[in-house]
Amino acid sequence: MNIGITCYPTYGGSGIVATELGLELANRGHEVHFITYANPIRLDPGIPRIHYHEVEVSNYPLFQYPPYCLALASRMMEVADAYSLDLLHVHYAIPHSIAAMLAQQMMQPIRKLPFITTLHGTDITLVGVDPSYFPITKFSIEKSDGVTSISADLKRETVNVFGIANEIRVIPNFINCDLYQPLRDKSGAQIYAPGGEKLLIHLSNFRPVKRTLDCIRVLAEVIKHVPAHLLMVGDGPDRGPAEHLARELKVSSHVSFLGKQNHVERLMPLADAALMPSEMESFGLVALEAMACGVVPVATCVGGVPEVIRDQENGYMEAVGDIAAMARRVVSLLTDDDLRKRMAVAGRAHAEATFSTEKIIPQYEQYYRDVLAR
Repeated sequence: MNIGITCYPTYGGSGIVATELGLELANRGHEVHFITYANPIRLDPGIPRIHYHEVEVSNYPLFQYPPYCLALASRMMEVADAYSLDLLHVHYAIPHSIAAMLAQQMMQPIRKLPFITTLHGTDITLVGVDPSYFPITKFSIEKSDGVTSISADLKRETVNVFGIANEIRVIPNFINCDLYQPLRDKSGAQIYAPGGEKLLIHLSNFRPVKRTLDCIRVLAEVIKHVPAHLLMVGDGPDRGPAEHLARELKVSSHVSFLGKQNHVERLMPLADAALMPSEMESFGLVALEAMACGVVPVATCVGGVPEVIRDQENGYMEAVGDIAAMARRVVSLLTDDDLRKRMAVAGRAHAEATFSTEKIIPQYEQYYRDVLAR
């Protein structure tokens, strides 16, 4: 198939999943066309059957804000026509679904161009419930030819909040278990922990919903009991406050802020535990990446996380903001090698059996066929 994919090309879960999906589809022989305002963060150039089409937005004095949605719709239509796209697959409802709907209408005199919307979380739970965006979000979902959700929890939330009658197919996030693998030798961790400290990792876009500062607070409690070092991977509005808190709690020497990283699969396996203290997670992709790498996630019990982590079997889940409980879980993992190894093996097995690309990508392919058949 010829598939157009639109996503936010930024350091967030929806963009990462969309990019990884495109790569996997290309590996399976499909032609994939990314239509965005910038090259997606994990999309390396020169990959066979991957094409990138930039959306350029003209900035005229008349416009207070550049009309990205309109420019995107025009570009979608141009690419669909020029490359005979079979369908558009947009990730994150606003504004991508509306742009796809406009492109579909512009293509209508030529041929049918179906579009699928994948809901990722904050497009429903944060942006969508904003009164300014509620009607357009509901409308865009209802006008989609197909709708998928990354978790059963998000599907329930979408139905409850918007009263959506459309079928919403749950297709969970996935992981390439050939790329994300445990390391037998973690000697590379010495770069960050030269004293042999245990390594913790946090990966996010550093937005308030991720509760990035809680990672610093957890670390401050953990190092009272066991030597540890924390890798903070990513960037965003809470990076500055997190750095300030690290200095305030006198743990700066135990934290490395690494900024945005394109190859998480190289960093994640170095760690012993992954911290995910979010107050909202519609799936918990970082927990899945950690488990695939043999790293035990310590997370909060929110949203779709219980669909990923089996508590006390392949990871831990605690209440949002319970620093003491999360710290206790981390200390138990860092001081009990048998426990950590047992949970790491269980996590890897769960990732392979339930969320591997071999299990999930065919579900997307089948859904594409279902939508096209209509």
